[in-house]
Amino acid sequence: MPRNLVVLGAGAIGCNVSTDLARAGHAPVVVDPWPAQVEALRTQGLRVTLPDGEEQAPPLEAVHLCDFASLKRTYETYDVALIAMKSQDARWMAEFIRPHLAADAVVVGLMNGMNDETIASVVGRERTVGAVIELAAELFVPGETRRKTPRGRTWFALGELDGTVSPRVEMLRDLLSCCAQVSTTTNIAGAKWTKLVTNSMVLSPFAMLGVQSYEATQNPEIFDLIRRIGRETIAVGQAHGFQLEPIFGLTAEEFGGTPDAIVDTLVTTLVGHIGKQSRNTAFQDLLKKRRSETDYINGLVVRLGQEAGIATPANQAVVDIVHRIERGELGPSLENMGLVDGHG
Repeated sequence: MPRNLVVLGAGAIGCNVSTDLARAGHAPVVVDPWPAQVEALRTQGLRVTLPDGEEQAPPLEAVHLCDFASLKRTYETYDVALIAMKSQDARWMAEFIRPHLAADAVVVGLMNGMNDETIASVVGRERTVGAVIELAAELFVPGETRRKTPRGRTWFALGELDGTVSPRVEMLRDLLSCCAQVSTTTNIAGAKWTKLVTNSMVLSPFAMLGVQSYEATQNPEIFDLIRRIGRETIAVGQAHGFQLEPIFGLTAEEFGGTPDAIVDTLVTTLVGHIGKQSRNTAFQDLLKKRRSETDYINGLVVRLGQEAGIATPANQAVVDIVHRIERGELGPSLENMGLVDGHG
C-alpha cells in the first residue's frame, strides 16, 4: 500500500473516494480549489446521503489549492495521485502534482473522457495507470453529498496503458476496493471508450434536456436520440481501433450483440445502478452555470469522426446545444429536442 496518497479534487467523486479511503485507514491528503468545500471537509467532515440511509464521515486532511506547496507532507512526495476532476482539468492538475511525485509514483485519472495520454504526456507513461469509474453522486452544498451508487454497486476498472498486467495495478485494485467493486483489464483504452459511449448518450444529452436519467429512458423520442448518439460513437471508436469492453461488471454474454443492443444494455444498466432520481454530472454543471465536459465527450466523438470521415450529426447537435446553454442563450429544457432535428 502507498505511504503517501493525494486526491486531487473534492467534488462529487473526489470527496466520496477520499472519505472511503479515509474510512479504510489510508489517510489521503485532499486538494481542491473550492474554499468552502475544503473548509467543510477539514472541520466537519462529509455527510453522505446514500440510497439506504445517511453517514457522517469524520474530517479529512483537506488542503486549499493555494496552500498545497507549503504543506509539510508535500516535501515527502506522493506515491499515488488520484485526479478526480473534470476532463478539462486533467493537464493542469497533472502539471500541478508532477513536482511532488515520487520517482516511482503512479497517477490515476478518476474522471470521464479519454485523458490518459494527456496525463501521461505530463507525468510520463511509466507513471500513468488508466481507470474507468461508475460512481454517481451529487454535490451542491459544501460538506454534503448525495451518493446514488452505494459501494456495493459502484464499479471501477484499472489497467496499464500498454495492456500488461502489473503488480501496481493489483495494488491499486486493493487500495480502491474500499470505494467500489474493482476489476482489472488488459484493454483499458477499450473500456474507457465503452464508458465514453455511455457518457456520450446520457451526460450532456440528458443535461441539455433538463431531465433525470430514468425519466429520459422512458421517453421514446429521447431514447431514439440516445441510440443515434451511441451508434455514432461506436462507429467512430471502431474506426480508431478501440475494441469495446464489457463494463459496469457486465459479462461478455450480457454485453455482446449489435450496436443497438450494446447501447440499450449500457444505458439500462447504468440507470438501473443509479436509481430513478439522478441528475448527472453535466446536468449539475449546467445548473451551477459551469462549463461541462461536453467538448471532451461528444465533442471528442465529433473531432475523431471528422478524422475518420464518419458523420456524427447527433453528437454535433448535443455539442452545439450545450454550448448555447453555457453561453446563456438557452436553458436546459425538453424543448431543445426540437433543435436536434436540424443536425440530420
